[in-house]
Amino acid sequence: MNVDILLFDGFDELDAVGPYEVLRLAGRHGGDIAARLVTVEGVAAVEARNGLRVRTDGHPDDNADLLLVPGGGWNDSDAPGVRREHERGVVPEFIADRHADGVTVASVCTGAMLLAKAGLLDGRPATTHHTAHEDLSDAGANLRTDRFVDDGDVLTAGGITAGFDLALAIVEDHCGADIAAAVATELEYERAI
Repeated sequence: MNVDILLFDGFDELDAVGPYEVLRLAGRHGGDIAARLVTVEGVAAVEARNGLRVRTDGHPDDNADLLLVPGGGWNDSDAPGVRREHERGVVPEFIADRHADGVTVASVCTGAMLLAKAGLLDGRPATTHHTAHEDLSDAGANLRTDRFVDDGDVLTAGGITAGFDLALAIVEDHCGADIAAAVATELEYERAI
């Protein structure tokens, strides 16, 4: 399974790096899974919400099976992040196109607002960071307060650390329970689900 984690300026570090580490560790433990850090524009580096500069792997891969979208910056329209990408529209359009091509789409935290803008959450169960619950509901999603929601071809995780649970569920589904358990043990992470 190939996973592209879609970065943009202002993304929340842990929303992307947490699942990235889970997925990469699963590959090291023998799982048939790989993760890349990509941007729509294919830029070489982006700056995250708290100042971490991240080198990317370039453009998204046409062979990706899953596109993971982090959150960050929804509640601050003056800074780079989800709110700015939501208004700009390029990232939501890309997400919609990838989903239409048959790619499963997942979000962590307020990345769900980009999925909503892409039209993927209309009437569907979804979750996000608690500070955006009302916004997600207003955007047409069937709001759930679960740690993460699996609705088949669209997965959403609540706030920040819920990305670990989402990524571990993906690993378990695609690589098996033993590999997911080995990754959780290596991370010393006690799964919430």
